[in-house]
Amino acid sequence: MTGSHVVHALTPGFCEAASVYLLERWRVEENAHVCADPPRIEARRIALRVGPDAFEDWEGVLPVGEVIVFPRETPHARALATGQAQVLDAVDPHSSERLIASGDGYGDDDARLGDLLRVASYLVVPLRLRDVAIGFVTCTRGASRGPFTPADVAAVAALAARAAVALDNGRRYERERRTALAIRNSLPPGTAQEFGGCRTAHGCLPAGQGNLVGGDWFDVLKRPGDRVSLIVGDAMGHGPESAVAMIQLRTAVRTLAGLDIPAADLIGRLDTLAGDSPGVSLATCIYAEWDARLRTCTLVGAGHPPPLLRGPDGRTAPVTLTGAGLPLGLGTGGYQETVLSVPDPALLVLYSDGLVESRDADIDQEITRLARTLDAAAAVESVDGDGHDALPSLCRRLLHDPSGAAGADDRTLLLAELTPAGC
Repeated sequence: MTGSHVVHALTPGFCEAASVYLLERWRVEENAHVCADPPRIEARRIALRVGPDAFEDWEGVLPVGEVIVFPRETPHARALATGQAQVLDAVDPHSSERLIASGDGYGDDDARLGDLLRVASYLVVPLRLRDVAIGFVTCTRGASRGPFTPADVAAVAALAARAAVALDNGRRYERERRTALAIRNSLPPGTAQEFGGCRTAHGCLPAGQGNLVGGDWFDVLKRPGDRVSLIVGDAMGHGPESAVAMIQLRTAVRTLAGLDIPAADLIGRLDTLAGDSPGVSLATCIYAEWDARLRTCTLVGAGHPPPLLRGPDGRTAPVTLTGAGLPLGLGTGGYQETVLSVPDPALLVLYSDGLVESRDADIDQEITRLARTLDAAAAVESVDGDGHDALPSLCRRLLHDPSGAAGADDRTLLLAELTPAGC
């Protein structure tokens, strides 16, 4: 139930006008407790309905989203401080003055405001959540109706109690959504990045409806000497726990990369850190270090699907790693480097298992399918693409390929165009 649902439930059947306000302190998740005699309160109007009209008809005069200061002498402040509904036989002076001032310059709205102020009964009911006031509902009745009775007050209070729970749930959802967006936005910006001898495109497609972030992560790091580090990883599981583990691992990789140690040592230390970090269970990753000057690409795997490489012949194939390595967090170490010679421009593909794991097919078959899909999509892009934007477009095609693995895991893809020095 939203504020809009509340005012539509009340008007026009129960009263001529209704509005819902939320304390600004509660809305932004500060301490919402109100003292016994607050000097003033700040509340935001989140819903309004006057008779059968939609709130848009009043938006110019009484805008939804407006923050209003209510002094201690107003019934609104008293309702919040005491937790008791306030019933008056007219709109309080503070509200009357504010409404008249808001109508100045709106012409015909002055007459409508006059009708709104000529009420025979005015009701303010606090919105309470676990004995804490978080806002209030206001209702007005004209002379053609009787004043609000104790039964009327009890009915609005019951509606307000249900609305408070629903509004709190909405606030919790919005907080989780903001957290997920902050995590997602911490990943490399945009869809493409360029370094010396390396151009990348990337994308994530979280599993499940409405999810914004999961345990997958990727990163692209510029290194000394025209080198570039690339990584795709997967913290096993779903939900906030896997997202937190993902942040820890990604931060650790960035720290270790700054030490400029060999690739195998970097993953070995990451394995140790994963085992010692609370909240991190098992994770997999594939790490690549591209050196355009030496024309080499060094790969280290930790229980992750092998990367794909598309050479100048236009055919994509999985890279055979010297050692697949065990997942991070086991503390076993023993990771091995696979060093590829890349004398000509090539496309390196790092991906999460969500692109190749399926309940209906062997993973090796799915990896081969992904390679063939890449070749077909690259051929289309070479004809239909527009040059510079071909790599991000290719990334999107692969992420959203309908023939892909029908699993329930996140999909993450990192494409890197490797261009050796002098080419």
